[in-house]
This record gives sequence, structure tokens and C-alpha cells, in this order.
Amino acid sequence: MGPSLIIFLLVYVALALGHLPGFRVDRTGAAVIGAMAMIGLGLIGPKAAWDAIDYQTVGLLFGLMIVSGAFTVSGFFDWLARKVAALDVLPQVLLMLIIGLGGGLSALLTNDVVVIAMTPLLVSISISRGLNPVPFILGFCFAANTGSVATIIGSPQNMIIAQTLGLSFTEYMKVVLVPALATLPIIWGLICVLYRGRWTIQAKATQPVAGTSAGHALDIGGTAKAAIITAAVVAAFVFSDWRRELIALSAAAVILVSRRVASKDVLGTVDGNLLLLLAGLFVVNATLADTGLPQKLVHDLQSAGLDLGKPSVIFLVSSVLSNIVGNSPAVMLLVPFLPHAGDMNAVGAALALGTGFSSNAVIFGSLAGVIVVEQAARFNIDISMREFCRAGIPVSLICMALALGWILLT
Repeated sequence: MGPSLIIFLLVYVALALGHLPGFRVDRTGAAVIGAMAMIGLGLIGPKAAWDAIDYQTVGLLFGLMIVSGAFTVSGFFDWLARKVAALDVLPQVLLMLIIGLGGGLSALLTNDVVVIAMTPLLVSISISRGLNPVPFILGFCFAANTGSVATIIGSPQNMIIAQTLGLSFTEYMKVVLVPALATLPIIWGLICVLYRGRWTIQAKATQPVAGTSAGHALDIGGTAKAAIITAAVVAAFVFSDWRRELIALSAAAVILVSRRVASKDVLGTVDGNLLLLLAGLFVVNATLADTGLPQKLVHDLQSAGLDLGKPSVIFLVSSVLSNIVGNSPAVMLLVPFLPHAGDMNAVGAALALGTGFSSNAVIFGSLAGVIVVEQAARFNIDISMREFCRAGIPVSLICMALALGWILLT
């Protein structure tokens, strides 16, 4: 094997396992090291490496992270979570509300930002009511992944797909909205069945969890500003021909100009690790593409009858790949080889459905899964791979079957 292929495989092994075996190198570190190794060994030139990074996609994602982060800093997520916590309802009803919040918020705001902001609050809500936090955390995570599929701004992989394939905001939504909404009652029903009789926590776990009680006071003006800008961004995506990354970056600039909120607080909500991960993967993938190996593999697969231009095929391929390397890396691997002809909205929607719906099967299938497990661990709540998969695998399989049936019918 050539050095390009070896480095590529090592990077994606780290993506699959969460770290580089034998080293304390996480997914982002592996992608950055891989990119630097490709450049350092002369496998790709410095200019070609810079050119390989899709700054339009990175700019779009960065801008929308700022817009989403404004809701965190304004205290909107804290206020919303506490309103839900104050309701005197059964655990099953509370779970339904939390799943609805997860799906709805993630459709309009970047799902990873929503999960980062809400997970500690979900811990606080459940512990304060003497409830087992695991079903609520998992339900929110699963809903955030499937609900985010509903719009092209719901998740990083959706943005990559939309930018690369030039998808229409409304035409894309026509394909994905129904299955995205239909997953929410499925998630609720399965978790209710799996956790029946396990809604409460043991006595030793009923103590308040440190770090979850403090939150941002609701800034009505800041929340209103963020909501107006979000609505303006969506309207611009739908009704204008402006470049999406410029819309997102312009919105971010308006968010950052404030007399009451420090810009560093909003910038602190940006997931810089994800941006570095994507930048590194752009370079690693481009270097391997220069060898011609991926093109040859795709050609061989097409000769064997595997047509990536068919929505059902790309849905199944992306579903499998997403649970090996994660949903965003899976999208980055696949989009360069999709034919830019025919009904691209249907192909792009199938890719988003595949990576979004399948990513609940295992923890590392999505960044949201990694975030909720790591944040829960900070509060001494252990969600093992077995616990995650016990709920995630049936959720993924049923949601995938629903999506595949929808793709074949539409």
C-alpha cells in the first residue's frame, strides 16, 4: 500500500474507534495529523491542501454555529428546559416533550450545539425529579439526530450535502420532512417500552448533580434577536439566490455585534474541534483522491451494479458507512462520487436520511452521540456502549426501514 492509503486508513480507523490505537489521539487529532503528514511527506502540495478545504462549507457551518450559540448565551435553552421541568406530568409525557424539543430545535439550529447546551439541563431536570436520566438523554439525542434531517441547516452533514450538491432548501424538505417527523413517535414508543419499570433512580443517585443547577438567566432581547436572525437566515435560504455561506456569516456578524453580550461568550459556543476535523478530512480525502484509488473503487462498484446515483442505494451505503466512521466523515467520503445530474434533491435527501437515521445505532455514529455520553459521564452518569445500542439499534433499524420505504415510494 502507498503512504497515502496507509495514512488515510489510519485516520479512518481513529474515526471509527474514537482514538488512534496505542496513542492519546482523538478523532480531530487524527484528522489534523493525517493532513499534516500528507503535506509533510509531499503527497499533496501546500497550495493544493489549502484548495482542498471547502471554505464555503466551513463558513456556512461556522456562521450557523454562531447563530445557534446565541440561543445558548441568551439563556433560551436554560429557560426552555426549566419550563419543561416545572410541568407536573408523568415520566412518559416528560419524555415525549423532551423528544419533541430535541427534534424541533435541531431542525432549525445546529443539532450538535443544541445537544451540548441541553444535555446538562436534561440531567438536572431528571435528577431533580428523582428520575433515571438515561432514557431522557438518549431520547433527546436520538431525536436530535433524526429531527435534524428535516432541514439542510439541521446538522453539519446536511450542510456539506447541500453545499456540495447545490440542494434547494424547500425541495429537499419536501422529501425529508415526513420521515423526520415520523421518527419522533417511534423513538418515544421504543424508549417507553425499553425503560418501563426503570423510570426512577436508586437512592444513591438522587443527590443533586454538581454543575447542573447554574444556568444563564433568560435575556429576552438576546433571544428575540437570535430568533429574528434565524428566521431571516431561513427566509434568505428559501427566497434568495445569495450564497449560503455569506448569508450565514453575515448573520453571525450581526449576532456578534452586541452591547450586552460579549462576543467571546458567543464564540465560545463554536465547536472548533469539528471545524478542524472537517478541514483535516478535506485534505486527507483529497490526497487519496489524487491517487485514483477511490475513483477506481467506485467504478468497479458501478460495474458490479451498485449505482450511487440511486437514492435507495446511496441511502443504504451511507447508513452502513455512517456507523463505521461517523456521519459527517461518511458524507465527506461519498459526496465527491455522486453524479451531479438527475434529481439531486432526492439523492441528497437520501444521503441525509441514511446518515441521520442510522447514526443512532452506536455512540460514535454521530457527534451528538459522543457529546451526550461524554457530558453524562462528567456528571457520573454512565451510558455504556451496550446501554446505548440496546435502545439505539432498534430505533435506527425501524427509522431506517421507514425512510427506505418512503424513498422507494416517492
